[in-house]
Amino acid sequence: MIKILVLAKQVPDTRNVGKDAMKEDGTVNRAALPAIFNPDDMCALEMALQAKEHLSNAEVYVLTMGPSRAAEIIREAIYRGADKGFVLTDRKFAGSDTLATSYAIAQAAKKLMPDLIFCGQQAIDGDTAQVGPQTAEKLAFPQITYAEKLVEIDDTHIVVKRRLERGVEMVKTKLPALITVHGNAPACRPRNAKRVMQYKHAQTQTERQDENNKYKDIYKERPYLLIEEWSANYVNADENMIGLSGSPTKVKKIDNVILTNKESKTITSSDEDIEQLMLELLETRIIG
Repeated sequence: MIKILVLAKQVPDTRNVGKDAMKEDGTVNRAALPAIFNPDDMCALEMALQAKEHLSNAEVYVLTMGPSRAAEIIREAIYRGADKGFVLTDRKFAGSDTLATSYAIAQAAKKLMPDLIFCGQQAIDGDTAQVGPQTAEKLAFPQITYAEKLVEIDDTHIVVKRRLERGVEMVKTKLPALITVHGNAPACRPRNAKRVMQYKHAQTQTERQDENNKYKDIYKERPYLLIEEWSANYVNADENMIGLSGSPTKVKKIDNVILTNKESKTITSSDEDIEQLMLELLETRIIG
């Protein structure tokens, strides 16, 4: 069987930032923003599902690292066609930068031993585009970045089209491999109604501990509804390599930029106003 793993992240919706989106210290006010499935990772999920359709013996797994509420994107992935999901969650992971995160994810991936890994190019709450390549390095997997289209796949190799700044290129590599998917790749398919009905009660062990849970009885009958939670110890993670202790990146300073009405200017469609605006933009080196 070919194991296909999708790395996904639950992120605050930074595309719809309102007045309460930032705290006074300049950090993101996550409580004021809805949590969503990272868009690039959603494209990665679609490419993984396409790969499964081209193979006769493949399964798609989804792995996310975060608090237990991140199980929501596991359910979302299962509704769209994924076979199973795992939440990598532990207080010891708190404060992880990209290096520590990629180490934890690589340790979890070693538990699954996937033949192919898909992940988004980057997350909208960080835009570093580092976790995918760093994970590939730690697993010693060949990697293809900026993937835009799945061209060909079988049990031994994969061919994808990459989107580059000045064009595209076709790249072929042997499996196992890690593919980072560009945001211009095809959008993920919608939820499947039958899968929503079948898996709508899928939960983690933490979620099942809710005293008001009305569906405790069905879990014994349907073991496939369990979304596994993996701790740092379970994936054999070195505590010196995760969390703050494993994160060499330190935030030195945060500048909170707030745009005010004083920084706006209204001009008419006259040639004189437009010419004056162009001169100001050139003088301030915003353009030119």
